[in-house]
Amino acid sequence: MSFIMDNYRRETMETGKVSMQKIAEKMNLVNLTPDVDLSKKYVTLPDINRPALQLAGFFQWFDSDRIQVIGQVEYSYLCTKSAEERLAIYGELVKHDIPCIIFCRNLEPDEVVVKMAGESNIPILRTPVQTSAFMSEMIRWLNVQLAPVITIHGVLVDVYGIGVLIMGESGIGKSESALELIKRGHRLVSDDVVEIHKVSDETLVGTAPDITRHFIELRGIGIVDVKTLFGVQSVRETQNIDLVIDLEDWDREKKYDRLGLEEEYIEFLGNKVVRHQLPIRPGRNLAIIVETAAINHRQKQMGYNAAQELYKRVQENITKNNR
Repeated sequence: MSFIMDNYRRETMETGKVSMQKIAEKMNLVNLTPDVDLSKKYVTLPDINRPALQLAGFFQWFDSDRIQVIGQVEYSYLCTKSAEERLAIYGELVKHDIPCIIFCRNLEPDEVVVKMAGESNIPILRTPVQTSAFMSEMIRWLNVQLAPVITIHGVLVDVYGIGVLIMGESGIGKSESALELIKRGHRLVSDDVVEIHKVSDETLVGTAPDITRHFIELRGIGIVDVKTLFGVQSVRETQNIDLVIDLEDWDREKKYDRLGLEEEYIEFLGNKVVRHQLPIRPGRNLAIIVETAAINHRQKQMGYNAAQELYKRVQENITKNNR
């Protein structure tokens, strides 16, 4: 899939925004202004604003780049105003270049307001979801979509809930390892190219480009559709990146870590992730090794480190023998 990925990288250099069309599809929003082209309206911030002060006429420090959400409180306040006053309030709001106005709880805006917003090229949308629940899910999703992102060459799989990113030179066996893991009941996130989103200073989320989602390339066979062959339980859309397995050709002259007392890390977008360098030679079962590494990583997260336990036993034995 390398020729596809070369084109993909050239076509997706622009990041940091998501279209209203994509938001409407994801959140199941009803567009009340069909004349407004949602595919040409973009959101650049994951924050959302409930325009309480703005509805009262205070627009100082108003962040017009945010999605504007009308809930029960704002709607009830507007209902206390006359039709002329509501028109003036909305007129002032749409003067600013806001991305959209979303009415929660299936609240129905005035037809005049909908017409006014449409003329200003500002979409008005509606959702049946309660305001707080809608805002929480929208912010969570936008944080992922608008997070800093890089694309790297590798394979991302979910192994026992641990996101394992398998890296290494082309042809070293990353996809074959992923396929064996899938057959053992684990799930594929992305093959060949992984998009890494920095959601927070602690969390990296990996996903697949739309064009290659659920596909694996196997040299000598071609493209395999994992979802079709193994079922929907064999794939997932996103996964936190918890562990990196770096495959490399076995070098007899190189000394490899045999105890694992100290962790080695790799950095993506300023976040550190634990990395294991795994030498490859004939006869090694990569899938079982990756599985074991994932389980061992989870065990360390739970407070038990096998290498430290062995070291402790050795030290205790030495102390005992020296008495």
